[in-house]
Amino acid sequence: MRKFLLFLLSVFFLSFAHSLELYKDKAVVSYYAEKFHGRKTANGERFNMYAMTCAHKTLPFNTVLRITNYANGKSVDVRVNDRGPFVAGREADLSKAAAVKLDMIKTGTAKVKIQIVQMGANTKQSAVSAKKARNIPLAKSKGTSAAKSVQQIKIKKGTLYDVQLGAFSDEKNAREFAKKVARAKFKNVTLQKSGSNVKVAIIKVEGSQVPALIKQLESKGFTSSLVKERKR
Repeated sequence: MRKFLLFLLSVFFLSFAHSLELYKDKAVVSYYAEKFHGRKTANGERFNMYAMTCAHKTLPFNTVLRITNYANGKSVDVRVNDRGPFVAGREADLSKAAAVKLDMIKTGTAKVKIQIVQMGANTKQSAVSAKKARNIPLAKSKGTSAAKSVQQIKIKKGTLYDVQLGAFSDEKNAREFAKKVARAKFKNVTLQKSGSNVKVAIIKVEGSQVPALIKQLESKGFTSSLVKERKR
């Protein structure tokens, strides 16, 4: 009897999975992480890169999407709480935790199937933000690798650079993130106050060592970085 009940439950869940509404097929998604952790999202929440959320330009807030990575078949359910991405050819920006579930951290983007698990209410706040998002010009995709962005900067040997890994409105979140970077065996991890934000950066990196450092950061999951020449 127990086996029969388990069989019925499995059939029910399988039929439910197959009945999900297909929203987009072979769409491209990216993810955002440390740099935005703690900042306000378009619906007024604080972005938490460890939560299962995503940004979408037009879908109502609180819509739940099932994202399936074609490269490995892995799936994750995420809730829309932000607007974006504003890059041509990209359908959604996932939280870092969701990207980890899809095993897309190293690639930065993934070709996916998007299904609607539950449609959110089309509130006034949601509709107004979607209208604004439609009018924001889309940037051209320049690739997702932080190392590529470094190649576009003229790195000079003998010059010192700071590599910023994130900016936080909450200093406690900044300190926790800095500890995480330090535990990954990176040195010279420092907090830098800038207005109301607290930045986490690896400072005083010699120019010739910057590309190698970016690759090491990427290999350990720290994919959001901004390289700036250090002010004397």
